[in-house]
Order: sequence, then C-alpha cells, then structure tokens
Amino acid sequence: MVISDNSNIEHIHRDFMFLMGQINRQWRRILNRKLQPFGLTEPMWLPLIHIARSPTQMCQKDLAASLSLDSSAVVRLLDVLESSKFVERVEGIDRRSKTIQLTTLGKSTAQLIDEQISKNRNPVLACVSEDELKNAFHVLERMAETLFSIERKDL
Repeated sequence: MVISDNSNIEHIHRDFMFLMGQINRQWRRILNRKLQPFGLTEPMWLPLIHIARSPTQMCQKDLAASLSLDSSAVVRLLDVLESSKFVERVEGIDRRSKTIQLTTLGKSTAQLIDEQISKNRNPVLACVSEDELKNAFHVLERMAETLFSIERKDL
C-alpha cells in the first residue's frame, strides 16, 4: 500500500490504534472460546501465560506491569489462581516480596494454553508474509517502547 496524500495518512493515524485494539479483542475472544472447554477464562489463562513466558521469576508487581493492571487486581487474580492450584507464592530473598511460581498443574495448563494459542495463531498469520510479519513486529516494538517511555514520564 502506497500512501500518496495527506488524507490517507491522516486516516491511518486516526484508525491505527483502534484497529490494533479491535484485533486484540477479537483474538482474545477466539482464545476464550477455545479455552472455555478446559474451564479456563481470560482472567485465568492470561496471567498463567505471562508467568510461564517470563524469562525470570515474577513477583506481584512484575505480573501487574505485564498485565497492565493495578496491584489490588493482581492480588485477587493470584488468590483465584492459587486456590485453583495453578500457582503458588513463594517467599523470596526479601521476605516482603514473594515470587509467583507455576505448580505442576499450572505448568501443564500453560502448555495447553500455548498449544491452543499456536494452533489458532497460525491460520491468522498465514495471510502475512514472513517479511511483512517481521516488519510489523519491529514497528509494534518501537511503538511499545515509545508508549512505555511516555507512561514513565507521566508517573
């Protein structure tokens, strides 16, 4: 697509973020439907996948930042996940902070979630070439970094 005049770029500027939001909502609705037979709702599967994919052990504040939620909402989520035996909170080096660890059930459930994500992601991304996908990913990474920077300034 070649943007040839200002009206096209203004249209793209106006609708870009809305389109990203719409795609995100549609994607999560699809995953919710696919994971419902396993008794998983978004407030359960989303934090599990964030914890499972984290390169380091997470504490509550890390999970809150990852999910863009406040700490009190994450406490409630963790209470549900802990009572469902998906996670456990383990005292860290500093007794004031606890790390969140997946239990055996949590790990197997996260694997099931990942399988469903992969299975349903592939048909969606099949309409995009590898180069287009790489370019789009780099653009979104830069936008995420900019948003993070803006958010930090506003704190």
